[in-house]
Amino acid sequence: MKTHNLIQGSQAWHDYRANHFNASDAPAMLGLSPYKSRSELLHELATGQTPDVDPATQRRFDDGHRFEALARPLAEKIIGKDLYPVTGSEGKLSASFDGLTMAEDTAFEHKTLNEALRYTPWDEGNGDHLPPQYKVQMEQQLLVSGAERVLFMASKWKGDELVEERHCWYTSDPAIRAQIVSGWEQFAKDLAAYVPPEVIVPAKAAPQMGLPAVSIQVTGSIALIDNLAAYGNSLTAYIERINKKPETDQDFADLEATVKTLKSAEEALDAAEAGALAQTESIDAMRKAVALYRETARSNRLLVEKLVKAEKENRRNKLLTEAAQTLRDHIKGLNEQIGKPYMPEIQADFQGVIKGLKSLDSMKDKLDTEVASAKIAANEAAARIGANLVHLVGFADYAASFPDVATLVQKSFDDFTAVVAVRVAAAKEDAAKREAAQAAKPAPLVAPAVPNVTHEAVVNLMPATVRKAIAAPAPAATSEPTLKLGEISERLGFTLTADFLKVLGFEATNVKAAKLFHEEDFPAICQALITHISEVCEQFDAVSA
Repeated sequence: MKTHNLIQGSQAWHDYRANHFNASDAPAMLGLSPYKSRSELLHELATGQTPDVDPATQRRFDDGHRFEALARPLAEKIIGKDLYPVTGSEGKLSASFDGLTMAEDTAFEHKTLNEALRYTPWDEGNGDHLPPQYKVQMEQQLLVSGAERVLFMASKWKGDELVEERHCWYTSDPAIRAQIVSGWEQFAKDLAAYVPPEVIVPAKAAPQMGLPAVSIQVTGSIALIDNLAAYGNSLTAYIERINKKPETDQDFADLEATVKTLKSAEEALDAAEAGALAQTESIDAMRKAVALYRETARSNRLLVEKLVKAEKENRRNKLLTEAAQTLRDHIKGLNEQIGKPYMPEIQADFQGVIKGLKSLDSMKDKLDTEVASAKIAANEAAARIGANLVHLVGFADYAASFPDVATLVQKSFDDFTAVVAVRVAAAKEDAAKREAAQAAKPAPLVAPAVPNVTHEAVVNLMPATVRKAIAAPAPAATSEPTLKLGEISERLGFTLTADFLKVLGFEATNVKAAKLFHEEDFPAICQALITHISEVCEQFDAVSA
């Protein structure tokens, strides 16, 4: 680990943090921080713009630093060694330590004791009870420093008096460490491709032009004095200005305000009608006008409500589709790098992360974070598959032993290498058995390749007594021929032809396509073959000599 002499909060400290991936930012990078989103961290590191710290937040920071300093002696007593605040880095990764021993084998991390920690079931185990953001931060501290463990402490002070303190030990978790490494790799790619979005002021409904008050008065002669015509013109003009194609949060906020204005128009018309009716029993023209404009207001309000709901759903679905496509494209690229479509299905809960959200901006932030998490998981799977395939290259001669390679490469490297070793050993054992069995078989009889030597020529080279014996007709059979030529060959273990048996003195009987011999001729056929083979061997020995 490389150490840096920096004063926390100084400009040099801020400049350093802007060029490193810090342990305190690791939870936000993985979408686990309750204080900062992944999108906000991307924006900060890409633009160098950090949010202003209000007085209340600064007081909380100051208290945290003071509590940390007060708690350090308590931690030194537990650890049994002195602790030194230090900032260190390992490549691009960085960590600021509340305390580190001189041997750099034990670190100290302090937090202000709050409600989230106070009622946590503390123990002396591996900090499994701690909120995940704290474990991620400490895991990166261990990764950067090479330390073996972290003493995690939470304390609360009143002035310099200790009110409450709790602590536990944390040691490295390989799964969390792998997640951090993959997460920063993906974050670096996203940071390089980051384009700051247009700054959008949070949507707030624009002031709505009020409709004129409805006025209906009844005179003593039951004459109506009203402004319904003017009111109707204003209502119609207002409706014509409604944005029927909302796209931004601002558009949706304006339309929701429009719904409220139209609802008020309905209520105002009802109230005016009721007031007029209280003055006279029936004024038909007035009631018709009121009914017309009330229905106009109502129908358009319902239309706008449906429009808002439909357009929000369309935008929501668009964001979901874009997130899913981004993940599919990433996995496709990984398959292309691997050279085979071996990538597993990567789970991403896009629907779940935006459940209950109303703002499109908040939906996009949650979806972007979920996409990043899925990419991290995909990158880990691709790295695992790649390592397994590289290992398998050394066993190309045993490819037949891995028909399920697409499934096998999904395993962890240790499990995969174990399976490969077992299957290769089995393949070698089977090959050795086949070689041993082959070696145990008698060598097949192979006639020397003598040019232009036919069976008839070999027979002519035999002694006359042998030729006479071979040519002697077989004894007459007394039964019907039933022995097939193929069956004779099968019994002997090699193929014979009817012509060859004819030379030996055994004539076949043709029955349709079959060539049949007498069963009682089989011993004589065998003896004739033995005599023939023996004489041929002797003859060729003489020729060779």
